[in-house]
Amino acid sequence: MARTRRLAALAHHDLRLFFIGESASLLGSSMATVAVTFAVLDGGGTEADLGYVMAARIVPMVVLMLVGGAVADRFGPRRVMVAADVLRCAVQAVLAVSLLTGRPAVWTFVVLLAMWGAGESFYAPARGALIPEIAASGEPYEGKLRDANALAGMAGSLASVAGPALAGLAVATAGSGVVVAVDALTYVVSAVALLALRVQERPSRAAGTGGGAASLLEGWAQFRSRTWLWVTTLQFTLFNLLVWAPFLVLGPVVAHERLGGARDWGVIMAFYGSGAVVGGLGSLGRRTPRRPLVVATVATAGWALPSGAIAAGLPVLPVSGAAFVAGIGSAVCGMLYATTNQRHLPAEVMARITSLTTVGAFALGPLGLALAGPVAALAGTTAVLGFGAIWQITTGLAVLVVPAVRRLG
Repeated sequence: MARTRRLAALAHHDLRLFFIGESASLLGSSMATVAVTFAVLDGGGTEADLGYVMAARIVPMVVLMLVGGAVADRFGPRRVMVAADVLRCAVQAVLAVSLLTGRPAVWTFVVLLAMWGAGESFYAPARGALIPEIAASGEPYEGKLRDANALAGMAGSLASVAGPALAGLAVATAGSGVVVAVDALTYVVSAVALLALRVQERPSRAAGTGGGAASLLEGWAQFRSRTWLWVTTLQFTLFNLLVWAPFLVLGPVVAHERLGGARDWGVIMAFYGSGAVVGGLGSLGRRTPRRPLVVATVATAGWALPSGAIAAGLPVLPVSGAAFVAGIGSAVCGMLYATTNQRHLPAEVMARITSLTTVGAFALGPLGLALAGPVAALAGTTAVLGFGAIWQITTGLAVLVVPAVRRLG
């Protein structure tokens, strides 16, 4: 009965279409990432070549995200998302043809993945602005905005669990080119779902009064004027630098040296993704807490558990359990943060602020990935992971001390 009530959100036309489109495109992207990795290596590429290719996708996402937010606020999020889907579909179609007809050079991967990342840099902030419009369309009910964000999180969680497994099987049986071609088709599904939404199309509007720079400055002014917003963003910036990046780098090292290698690391991450799915399902149909940022901040403590479990020398089963709890916390805090932003921020700057929070949260992640190994070589893997676990708990408590975070309803 409870499960039926929670899944009732999918009975609503726009929520259902949004979930289908998001699930398709994110699953395709997750599969394509694995396929591209093996395509580069199978084509004779080195580890350095693979690093260049992966960076080619990430750099445009960081550099262009702020521009993407301004464009989405100016022309409307749905238009920008459809355009981004068309671009990503075209890019993946070209890459698929290249893979199916030969072995592309590394520079081909670099150019095409840079274009792929550029499309994502426009799609992501527009998505953050479209979700409140989806929640406002159709039949209203209490908690619809919360459910829309929970469904968005579930789509990502399902893709993170199923994507790598499906990609591994598909690459082995059909090849990387076929997987990338499937990814191109998923963007078609996403674009069609977006076009079929019944949200009211907003007219293009001037985002700011002085052109692009003024538009970005307007978004920045809105961002820094809200203490709760920049404090929580800073928390995630430092989390990605000091906790999550070291876990992603050093976790596989520990699995290789002490646990069961790639198999056990795959189990740990599968438990994390499964926890996120459970957390998303559990969020559907529930009332939003009176103090959402307090609950969200408490939920971030779950991320301390996997690092702490590995640092403590625990076997794979307890580490997997810790990852499962962290996944639940990830889904809960992600849903609550997104819902809070969308309730308390002006709609006309939503995409720009989404781009600021996204860039702010993840900008130092690559630095954390690069430094985790060298720092662990000096201080030890246990020290780095243990520090990350303690840091996560400590910063969560520090955030809860901020009155603007505690009092926001």
